Amino acid sequence: MHVGRSRSSWRDRHDAHETYPDKHDGCHPPTPGESRRDPLPVIDLSQTASYRRASDRLRDALPSAATVIIGALVWAIAMGVSALLNLTLDAWETSDRVRLVALLYALGGALALPVGLTLARLVSRGRPWETAFAATFVCLLGTTLAFTGGLFALQYRSYYAEWHAPALTLTWAFEFAFTVLTALYQFVVLGVRLYFPLGFAALIAASIWFARRR
Repeated sequence: MHVGRSRSSWRDRHDAHETYPDKHDGCHPPTPGESRRDPLPVIDLSQTASYRRASDRLRDALPSAATVIIGALVWAIAMGVSALLNLTLDAWETSDRVRLVALLYALGGALALPVGLTLARLVSRGRPWETAFAATFVCLLGTTLAFTGGLFALQYRSYYAEWHAPALTLTWAFEFAFTVLTALYQFVVLGVRLYFPLGFAALIAASIWFARRR
């Protein structure tokens, strides 16, 4: 008799649970008046660690403020004097245009040195002396040519801007692209030679200096 009562009580509780489910059961949605707690966001620790390592590596590769200021000044003078010396010896056009080109080379060198040194430090970190020398040579050469060529293209574009179509038109876009490409072509063909021999010697000296400091 007691067994029958216990079975009946268990059956009653089971039926009541099916008829009135627990509102906190995870298998059933909450009632309209009940708020549901959103799950906590999942943080990918591997991405956070990778980002932190990349930021730390970039921070370590940044040169000091003294190196940037003094190095940019010295590198700008070397590039400007190299262009000025070659143009003066060639008796190229007027003195005003010679000074303008020399100024562009100097400004391009000043902008290129911080970026070139940072890239060289990133590439040559923990590497031997020869790798540091090659990294500085390639990075400083590439950034100097890129910044100086960009400034030369902007100056070239500003000179011919008054003969171009109104801005932001299709004709203007074609003229802008053609002018910039022409300026870059002239810089590669005629402007790179202005770095020899003084600019090339300064590049070797800067590469040796950087490699000895590593």
